[in-house]
Formats: sequence, structure tokens, C-alpha cells
Amino acid sequence: MLVRWDPFREMESLHGEIERLFDQALGRPLLRGEERVATWMPNVDIHEDKDGINISADLPGMTQKDVQVNIDNNVLTLSGERKLDREDKKDNYHRIERFYGKFSRSFSLPNTVDTEKVEAHMENGVLRIHLPKREEAKPRQIEIKVK
Repeated sequence: MLVRWDPFREMESLHGEIERLFDQALGRPLLRGEERVATWMPNVDIHEDKDGINISADLPGMTQKDVQVNIDNNVLTLSGERKLDREDKKDNYHRIERFYGKFSRSFSLPNTVDTEKVEAHMENGVLRIHLPKREEAKPRQIEIKVK
């Protein structure tokens, strides 16, 4: 299976690096407040086997109550919100590198997925989704008959 290059992820990384360089050069504070906290996307691994497609999404510090998994018109959407857990709002944070706020990621599903049998569970901050293939889409061996 080939991994599709995501130019937007590269641009996000470049954008963050340029912001960091400007912040250093202009002497801006390390923490930018709500700009830094606004949006994020969890990293995912997607792999396919003979039975279906499996997705693992890193969601550390989140529970199943914080995450929604929806399928609509063969599009799988993961969404949720990681809330900023500040014990005391008056604390003087020097750096916040973990991402907080709402997220949403969508994936187009092939017609081979049986959307009625999708399963999802969370364990140790990892969301695992199994998208089983329809029976007719699973590989099968054809017997060769000799005449």
C-alpha cells in the first residue's frame, strides 16, 4: 500500500517553523495564547489486510467521551476536543507544546467497506477503528479445473 503525500501537513510544519523563527527574531513570548491552542489533527496510521482497513489515531489524554466517530456517504470522520487542563488560570506558563482544542479528520472510504459492521475502541490514548470489507470484496482463491 502506498502512503499518500499530504502537502498541507508539510505546509503546516513549514508555517510553524517560520512562526517560531519570527518569534525568536522579534522577541515575542514563547506562548501565543489561543492562536497556538486553536486547532490540531491527531496522527493516524492506516493499514489494510485481507479482512479490512484498520485505523489507529493517537489521542493521548482523551477518553471515548471526548471523541466522535461518524460515517456519512462513505466518509469516515473523527472529531472531538481536547480541553486545556489548567489547574490555576493565573499560572505563568512558559511554554505549551501540546495541542488543545477541537479537531476533525475525514477519510473517504472505498466501496469495499461494510459500513454497518465498523468497530471502534479506545485504549491507552489510542483510538482503533476496524472497517471490515464486504464479503464479496474479500480475496478468494479460485480453483483451477483440469479438462
